[in-house]
Amino acid sequence: MRHPTPPATTRADALLLAAGRGERMRPLTDTCPKPLLTVRGRPLLAWHLDALARAGVRQVLINTAWLGERIPAALGYTYRSPFGPVALSYSMEGRDFGRALETAGGIARALPHLDDVFWLAAGDVYMPDFPFEAAARQRFAASDALAHLWLVPNPPHHPRGDFGLDAQGRALDLPADDPRPRWTYSSVALLRRALFAPPWCDIPAGNPQGVSAPLAPVLRRAMAAGRVTAEVWSGTWTDVGTPERLAALDGKPLSSLL
Repeated sequence: MRHPTPPATTRADALLLAAGRGERMRPLTDTCPKPLLTVRGRPLLAWHLDALARAGVRQVLINTAWLGERIPAALGYTYRSPFGPVALSYSMEGRDFGRALETAGGIARALPHLDDVFWLAAGDVYMPDFPFEAAARQRFAASDALAHLWLVPNPPHHPRGDFGLDAQGRALDLPADDPRPRWTYSSVALLRRALFAPPWCDIPAGNPQGVSAPLAPVLRRAMAAGRVTAEVWSGTWTDVGTPERLAALDGKPLSSLL
């Protein structure tokens, strides 16, 4: 069965990814979507929403799947940040397809509701001081890049990293035996809608058939054409992928979470 996406009205300036099952975070995610797990007393998603509001972003789209109805139930449709209200809308992959569509599939599904240039961030990453600067968005919009990635120093659980970076600020998909340094993709990026059209991506806008697809191959095709830029972020960053990392962030014993 095909699932048409509803017509777009106001387009969002940012997409927060919140659809995953969070297998490595079980049993905590058996009853709670991972982006609603609390860090220092607040849901993970709230840290991104406050940072976006502080930067002046006022329209945010959140994709959901696993326990997806709990996210709008928790956050509503207007998020009241200390920095101003943020209008929230939702791409309900679980409701529409019974599963998450992976990152590229989820972005393609949400595409009719996103601005021509939009922020992307994973809802399970803790980056409380990331600025989401309007000036960075403007520089990207004025460039010919299809994506701009923020990279971080490689954490212990991902020592090989993801991508390299050349002297001109272009992201590189380095072969495994290349000795040049690599960094880890933070999950924060600026993207163009044009990245999700041929020849980079073959999923139709709105993804009516619910195609599941990862983002990395799309980025690698654009990297090969020199159309992806990047920079290294040295601020606070944690991929909150396991109960152990969550406990460490809160300074609590693991037993207190389980």
